[in-house]
Parts: sequence; structure tokens; C-alpha cells
Amino acid sequence: MLFNSFAFLFGFLPVALALHALAARARPDWRLPLLVLLSLVFYGWWDVRFVPLLVVSIGLNWLTARRFGARGGRWLIPLAVAGNLALLALFKYAGLLADLAGLIPGLDPPRPSWALPLGISFFTFHHVMYLVDLRAGRAPPMDLTRYALYIAFFPQVLAGPLVRWSEILHQFDEAPYDRPDAWERIGRGFTLFGIGLAKKVFLGDPLASYANPVFQAAAEGRAVSVAEAWQGTLAFTFQIYFDFSGYTDMALGLALLFGIVLPQNFDTPYRATSLREFWRRWHMTLSRFLRDYLYVPLGGNRRGLAVQLGALFATMTLGGLWHGAGLTFVAWGAAHGIGLGLGVLWRRAGLPMPAALGWLLTFLFVTLTWVLFRAQSFEAALAMFKGLFGLAPAGHGFKWRAFVPAALVALAGPTAWAAVHRLKPRPALATALALLLVAALLRVGDDANFEFIYFQF
Repeated sequence: MLFNSFAFLFGFLPVALALHALAARARPDWRLPLLVLLSLVFYGWWDVRFVPLLVVSIGLNWLTARRFGARGGRWLIPLAVAGNLALLALFKYAGLLADLAGLIPGLDPPRPSWALPLGISFFTFHHVMYLVDLRAGRAPPMDLTRYALYIAFFPQVLAGPLVRWSEILHQFDEAPYDRPDAWERIGRGFTLFGIGLAKKVFLGDPLASYANPVFQAAAEGRAVSVAEAWQGTLAFTFQIYFDFSGYTDMALGLALLFGIVLPQNFDTPYRATSLREFWRRWHMTLSRFLRDYLYVPLGGNRRGLAVQLGALFATMTLGGLWHGAGLTFVAWGAAHGIGLGLGVLWRRAGLPMPAALGWLLTFLFVTLTWVLFRAQSFEAALAMFKGLFGLAPAGHGFKWRAFVPAALVALAGPTAWAAVHRLKPRPALATALALLLVAALLRVGDDANFEFIYFQF
């Protein structure tokens, strides 16, 4: 059930909002259990076979946290974290490990073919964040209902944002419709959702028709011209931004409709003038997870330059692996680790970097490394790079007009989050939003839907 599907827009969402409003008014003690039930229904709509996996995962981790709170135990939390990561590895990386083992002469291990449960990376990381903070004494105990809602809340269970318990737990006990700004929140929620839907269907999805054929040609071993390579690469650069940030806007908007504020996840990342700044603006909740739960424990910047560079490289390489069970994702993460390390060395040397040059170098680096992220193999990536660097026929027909609206919004426009907090409620604004939603719904009804890119991670 995609956020941009009629089943969600005209089925699940209206029913969920009506039931939530009824519970909040008539039986406030039913509100949180109802949200848990709605979240499980939403998750099960994709594949009901994986609902027991989510439920058991929640139950076992909650029992672990409860036992730790009652009796302590030095190794209980580390074992639970290892178990969560092992489950993630089983579903997500068993095929990759089998392929790597097959490279050893004489070994021919079977390749698992089971389906990847949607959202497993995201709900696994939520478990890890809470358990690690609990062991450190930062997180309080939760009852089962609140823990289940923290893990499975439907706007963010499939593709984030990655929410810390401290950002959401206190909101569970609020009465969302009794707040003085309740209607303002609801209006912002609908506005965020509408803008996110428009970004997805009007900007992200059309760019897929420019990116997909080029990367498919590279995957099939066909030569990719210079014009095709740049068109496909730029198309994917903007497609992934509008696809993922559009999803995030929709998730944040949906959460507001149910009385929950989720953290911002994007802040105009393509305006960044350094790679470090890019990662502070792109998938911000993942960046801080990697920083706080991987980079800092590996030593961070507290143990000298060599340790810092090694921690950066390891963190980003593992971050690349998290994105997908393929060596191209590992290479993408490693490239960003090297790029961040070079940035550290540049700053340590006290060398100047004009803002315009910093932006150009950052945008080019991010754009070129997206090839590794999108390509299906190193051979396909090589074919793309040959075109990008002029080692292929020039080609023709570069459709630059297709990128003008996307570039203007990504580089010059404000984020949806900033816009909804700056704009004041007015009839003209409400009318414009209504027209935008109608146009987006007509686009959805035209069968021009693509699944969100980050659902595969």
C-alpha cells in the first residue's frame, strides 16, 4: 500500500483518521493500541507473512529491555543487538555472502531466494538505538504498547526517518486534538503530505523515465553515449532526491495528522558546499545514527587523525552496505568515506575553498558516485563512467529542459518543512494546495506510479 496509491489515499488513510479521532475523543486510552493495530494492518498489506516477524521482533526486544531493567546483565544488550543485526544479515545479506563464497574455488553454496521484509533495516536500527541507549542509562523503560508504536508507527516503519525514542516517546501521552495549535498542525500535515506527493509524482517519477533506460542499457552491456550517460546520471541524481524527500515529507505530514512530530530528514542537500555539509543535509537521521552509534564508538575525532580517517572510512563503507546487498553499494559508501577523509585533511591543512568551487566539487562528486549506487554491477557502472568522462561516442538528444524544474526546486527552492512553517494559513493557499492535490491524484490515477526507491533498503 503505497502512500501514493488510491488504496491508501481513499481507503486506509480516511478510515485510520476517523478511528483515531473517535478514539482520541471517546476513549483516549485506546488511542495508542489503535495506532499499533493500524500500523500492523498497514505493514501487513504489503505481505502478511512478515507481520509475525515484526511482532516477534518487537516482543523479543521489549522482553530483553524489560529483563535488563529488572536484573541488569553486562552482555544481555550486546547479545540482543547482535541478534537483531544477525536477523538483518540473514534476510538482506545471505545472498551476497553466498555469491562471495562462490568465488572461492571448489565452493558452490546455494543462494537463498527468500523475500526481503520491507522496512527491516529501519525497524532493526530503531531496536538498536533504543537498546544501546537503555544500556547506557539514557533511555527509560517502556510498556509494550509504547515500544510497539515506537518501532512500527506506520508513517516511518518502511523507510524512516530514523527516530530516536527521545523524540517521540513523550508525544505518545499528549492529547493531540486538545492542543491550542491542533488545527494548525493538521493543516501543516495535509500541506506536507500534498507537497511530498507532488514532488514524487511530478518531479521524481518523470525523471525515472530518463534514468531507467540508460542504466538498463548499461546493465545489458550496451554502449552508453556521453549524452545518455549524463542524462541518466543527472536524472537519477534528482530522482532519488525528490523520491526520498517526497516520501519523507509525506511521512512527516501523516504523522502530524495523528498528533506526532517526526524529525526533519532533508535540508536542501544539493546546496552543500562540502561533502561533510552534504551528509548533514541528506538523510539527516541516518547520518546522525551512523555518527552516534558507529563513528563515535570507533573513535571519532578524539583519538588522532589516523583513527578519525579510519573511522570515517569504516562508517561510510558500512553505511553503503546498509543500503544494499551488493559490492557497488559498498564501493559507493567507501568513496564517500574517502571523500570525507580528504575533506578532513583539507581543513587540517588550513587550505581555502571558495564556496562556489566547493559547491561545484561537492555536487559533481555526489552526482558521479550516484552511478555506483544505481548501477546493477561494476560493469554497468564502468559503461556509465566511460560515457561521463567522454570515452564513448558523443551521442545526441540530451533533454536538458527535463531537468530545469527539478534543478530549480532542489537548488533554489526551500524545503517543504521550511515552507509549511513559514506560510500563514490563507484561503488562496488552501485553494492552491487543493488544486495541487487534485492534479497529483489525477497523475496517480494515470497509472504513473513508481514504488519509492528506499523501500528496497
